[in-house]
Amino acid sequence: MGDDAGVTIVVACGAFKGSLTAIEACHHAAEGARRAHPDTDVVERPVADGGGGSLEVMVAGGARPMPVTASGPTGEPVETSLAAIDPDTAFVEMADACGLLRLPGGVPRPLEASSRGVGEVMLEALRSGRGNIHLGIGGSASTDGGTGMLSALGVRFLDSDGNELPDGGGALRRLATVDLDGLDPAVRAARILVACDVDNPLLGPLGAARVYGPQKGASPDQIDALEAGLARLVEVLRNQGLDVDPDAPGSGAAGGVGFIARELLGASLDPGFEVLGTLTGLEDVVSAADLVVTGEGRLDDQTMHGKTPLGVAALCRTHGVPVVAVCGRLDLEADRVAAAGFVTAAALTEKEPDIKRSIANAGPLLEAVSAEVVSRVLP
Repeated sequence: MGDDAGVTIVVACGAFKGSLTAIEACHHAAEGARRAHPDTDVVERPVADGGGGSLEVMVAGGARPMPVTASGPTGEPVETSLAAIDPDTAFVEMADACGLLRLPGGVPRPLEASSRGVGEVMLEALRSGRGNIHLGIGGSASTDGGTGMLSALGVRFLDSDGNELPDGGGALRRLATVDLDGLDPAVRAARILVACDVDNPLLGPLGAARVYGPQKGASPDQIDALEAGLARLVEVLRNQGLDVDPDAPGSGAAGGVGFIARELLGASLDPGFEVLGTLTGLEDVVSAADLVVTGEGRLDDQTMHGKTPLGVAALCRTHGVPVVAVCGRLDLEADRVAAAGFVTAAALTEKEPDIKRSIANAGPLLEAVSAEVVSRVLP
């Protein structure tokens, strides 16, 4: 179509969990956009928020993967990577090193699971000379207050007999001393930015153990044990003269990694979508677009509280670019779709109501839905 000349469509989708990665979703949505407007320039820019899949989004955006062998959530070695952005900067994803997806057999180990692996990847980044670390902490399997991560970086967590505690949040109730003397000097000099999309405190009914413990397989008794361990961590740090704030927003992220990163590593915590968007240059391509297609597996109430598509919509609003949404399932009424900033939205279930078949055929269905929503806005 000749009248498409000079028109640019940006496809910025997140993952459709259980069916398509962010990269795959962008590919299929882009194919649909090209079907609707064959001569249009379609730019694919996968998006993520710091959780699972963020590492591959960074690599797709041009970062160089550097393989690392790290400890999985229960200590088994796993093959992961850090993303080298430039000679000074790296992106590290917790989920791929020691997150839920790395649990052997998918079996939760809420008391024993550790954040050690992400600390090991951070250490590799620092040893490569990259002192500017962007750390994505979504999708964690542990509730250890970030003690595993710090152990990998040289900190020792000791019981009353001077013995090092085993990994995992379940052991923290026996914590007596935090020995910071061995903290790697490169860590002290590092600039760490945490990509974090939750604002929970560390402790209490809205804290790491009580809100996210059940998602990590913790029983009520185990949640009580994890809560007690995190409270003991705060108590010991305060007894050692450290002015820590477990109520600061984001402290409960990733089982307390947000807390320990801020308080002991001097990290800042920023919204994950914004961090990844900045690193991948999303704003530059969005600002030059005539239309943006975004989406993920489900648009629902959670979307309205800052999930990836809402971040894309906000970016589009800033630059006056219309944005449409595609998803596996749409659980928002038309007025809420508009309130979120989308011109229109459509779901795969509109084409295939059976959820299992919709998931199995997500790619072709996404192409059809994308073509349809693009045609509504660019006839």
